[in-house]
Amino acid sequence: MINDDHQLDDFFGYKPDHVDKLEKHRNGKWFKSVREKVRLLPKLLSFKERYIVLTLLLIIIGSIISIPFTVYSHFTKESPSYGGSFIEGVIGEPRHINPLLAQASDTDRDLVGLVYSSLLKYNEEGKLVPDLAKSYEISSDGLNYTVYIKDNAKWHDDTPVTVDDVIFTIDTALNSDYGSLQQANWTSIETEKVNDTTIIFKLKNKYAQFLNNLTLNILPRHIWQNIKPINFALSDFNLKPIGSGPFMFDKLTKDRDGKIISYRLRRNDNYYDLKAMIDNIQFNFYDSEDQLIDAYNRNEIENLGYVSPANLDKVKFKSRLNIREVKMPRYFSAFFNPNQNELLSDKNIRLALAHGTDRQALIDKILGGHGTIVDSPLIGNILDVGNDVKKYDYDFKLAQQILDESGWKTINADGIRTKKDKPLKIKITTSTWPELADAVELIKDQWHTLGVDASVEVLPTPALQSVLRDRSYDVLLFGEILSIDPDPFTFWHSSGKKDRGQNFALYDNKLADSLLEEARQTLNPIERMKKYDDFQKIITEDIPAIFLYNSYYIYGQTDAIKGFDTKIIATPSDRFSGIEKWYINTKRIWKN
Repeated sequence: MINDDHQLDDFFGYKPDHVDKLEKHRNGKWFKSVREKVRLLPKLLSFKERYIVLTLLLIIIGSIISIPFTVYSHFTKESPSYGGSFIEGVIGEPRHINPLLAQASDTDRDLVGLVYSSLLKYNEEGKLVPDLAKSYEISSDGLNYTVYIKDNAKWHDDTPVTVDDVIFTIDTALNSDYGSLQQANWTSIETEKVNDTTIIFKLKNKYAQFLNNLTLNILPRHIWQNIKPINFALSDFNLKPIGSGPFMFDKLTKDRDGKIISYRLRRNDNYYDLKAMIDNIQFNFYDSEDQLIDAYNRNEIENLGYVSPANLDKVKFKSRLNIREVKMPRYFSAFFNPNQNELLSDKNIRLALAHGTDRQALIDKILGGHGTIVDSPLIGNILDVGNDVKKYDYDFKLAQQILDESGWKTINADGIRTKKDKPLKIKITTSTWPELADAVELIKDQWHTLGVDASVEVLPTPALQSVLRDRSYDVLLFGEILSIDPDPFTFWHSSGKKDRGQNFALYDNKLADSLLEEARQTLNPIERMKKYDDFQKIITEDIPAIFLYNSYYIYGQTDAIKGFDTKIIATPSDRFSGIEKWYINTKRIWKN
């Protein structure tokens, strides 16, 4: 250790021999010499020694610089921040971004759900929660629903939302001149205005699922009241809407032929509730799923509004996507029509077909495993209802035995079973939707192996609608969508057997009818579900249809988006439930 001047002099090779020299170096000459020696020091060190010294210096400097960053990182956390945008691709072109006209188009409904608000809405858990409504009350007799509207809700043009807008929307829906598909939901319901923010809905009969009606998006009266019915579907406000939702119309782009190819929304900064974090959403529109996927593979879009399981393998760059598998209360079934084909009046034939249908094979081969087997019309694994019903698992030998014991023993040269020289012949009808078109071929092959002369009829939508109206099908392969709080009345009550009804199996059971009627008037949800449980046990015993599968809704979302927490949706547009909580940008905030 150097602890006096002489030792220091020895270290640097400077040895003053008298006091004058010592005074000189103390007056500056010595310090200059030290600096010169320091500059020469690197030349005196070996390469290895210089490397070690430099490394130590860099470590010391780096440590000093990193201290504030380390402290900041330790005492702060990442938090959502405003900003960012994304582009989502969807199939179909928007035509009517209007709550009363959008029911036939998923594209329209996507935009309606973002631009418009409703009194109640479904949250990410599939529960009904207030939207425009601040709160609501139900009378003791279950006939009056009083709804209180938030007094800070405004339209995108800054006009207050009032009860007058709600009444106008419902009156317009009820007027057949406007052609709304919502008309049936509001028949026999009266509205009473108490004041600008309070409305009473009066029902003639109790209806347990009435609150679902309040998810209807509301139109602004001051915008639409002077538009005549003949111009209702033609108004420019159908494409440039003024709503009260979390996002508002910004701009649209058309191609040379006038077709809309993109549509942009911007955040509503005056939204009455939690303001969205994301600045802008752009939708690009495509004619088919193949075009949609090609657009993603070309980096033209970031989100895929929907991907069918069969096409997931076509999607590239999956590492940039979060593949969201969201539950949806829909099921696909093979509905029997004994009025069209008398063979299907025989329960043994229906039973054999049920056991001869490999539903897991449908899920594996058609859905790529993205679905679950369904055993009843209430989808017990999706909705909050029991699943203790009679199940018809795939059992090929049992199916053969049932047909043999029913007299369908003789098998002709084509492998088709006959009885008294009459072939076991059945036609299956479905739509051109690729998933169903593939599924029907697989079912046909399974039934043919069983000895059934099964044929297939795949129809485009207009032709299929005609067949449904006339009930001119033997077996219909089709899907049905329930609400999250289900009411299967429409699909299974005998009143729906007529041409415009949706009882596609023409099912008629008085006890089942009674349970359906009682259930929709039972306000207690536990008691209501007990009635539905009894109903589904009756219907599965009768086998009016083969309940096949529930397929997940697959949403391809860029991994740049955080905050998506949706578990179940009633319709595809509900994938945007909770969009106010989605975020792309982040910031750091101090921990508490």
